[in-house]
Amino acid sequence: MRLTAFTDYTLRVLMYVAARPDRLTTIREMATAYGISQNHLMKVVFELGRHGVLETVRGRGGGVRLARAPQDIRLGDIVRLTEAGSALVECFGAESGCIIAGPCRLKGVLSEALEAFLAVLDGYTLHDLVHANRGLVSRFLKFA
Repeated sequence: MRLTAFTDYTLRVLMYVAARPDRLTTIREMATAYGISQNHLMKVVFELGRHGVLETVRGRGGGVRLARAPQDIRLGDIVRLTEAGSALVECFGAESGCIIAGPCRLKGVLSEALEAFLAVLDGYTLHDLVHANRGLVSRFLKFA
């Protein structure tokens, strides 16, 4: 399975913000740190704010921070949120044109595999990724 760039960026934004809980983080700062377009990150931040994962503070001195504790943000939930519209294979989509869709057992196998993948992610939180991870925090310090 390959996650979309949007999901990748979402996880990176959350890690960056969680690694710096004592301050607001700007989109510009994260874009510089990761070498990612500010426009892409604005879309990510907007969606995370819309779903209550990030809190946004507008105006001079504004930025973003986590709206929930890192231990309450399960990775599986984030991936489900960001990958909601993505079909793993054609037959998972609403308009499948596959000629073997009826008798094919592959969809069931892939569905089971996807659930197992998400179950593993459900076992981890954002806290697991950043807590006591000095190497991660030190990489981010130069961009603050």
